[in-house]
Amino acid sequence: MRRSTNETLQVASWGDRLAKRILLGEVDPEFVIGVLEPYASERRQTRLKQVFAQRISNVTMVLDALHDPHNGAALLRTSEALGLARVHVVERGESFLAHAGVARGTHKWVQVSAHPTAAECVETLRQSGHALVATHPQGELVPQDLANVERIALVLGNEHEGIAPEIRAACTHSVRVPQRGFAESLNVSVCGGILLAYATEHRAGDLSPGEQRRLYARGLAVTVPNAAALLERADGPRADDT
Repeated sequence: MRRSTNETLQVASWGDRLAKRILLGEVDPEFVIGVLEPYASERRQTRLKQVFAQRISNVTMVLDALHDPHNGAALLRTSEALGLARVHVVERGESFLAHAGVARGTHKWVQVSAHPTAAECVETLRQSGHALVATHPQGELVPQDLANVERIALVLGNEHEGIAPEIRAACTHSVRVPQRGFAESLNVSVCGGILLAYATEHRAGDLSPGEQRRLYARGLAVTVPNAAALLERADGPRADDT
């Protein structure tokens, strides 16, 4: 049975409507920054800018129909900590859920792109130039090899069924986590954490200045109280209906 409680979050929507509109460019980020920045402390402004300057898009992760919200939350938390700008999920009949107590708010800072089908996810990553690398106990790559893949999408499968055949067929490589003990496998969130640490090591932030400004505007909208009302009062683009 799937774990689902009142602490479970459906995170694919990635925040309220205002936050999404800012990121999509429907609300001018410079307008948002001009209105909301005075309401954020200098320390908060600096912190937001520093974090977004280190975000990376050349490493992403594909979560193929994860079942356990604790695993989903742990992987989102790891992704945010290691600087990923985006995570892709294939829902395959179940929406992607994360446990709030495990995510600890980090789900607000990583963009989760949900795909209803494997084909859509694969096509999106092909267009962005990411090489899909499957996790597999007999993978030909080891974690240290991941740093040499210029743009990589690390694929993690369902806890019971693994990676769907359609996604596996689109993977150009597979990677294993070497083990020395009696355990035959690792928990999916542990495996993902180990591999992401190697994949992101020594990579600098690669978002464009425009992307960073959009994230900064969104960050202000997420953290400044009554942000939508402040923007509406400033007579800019309509920013209510959050």
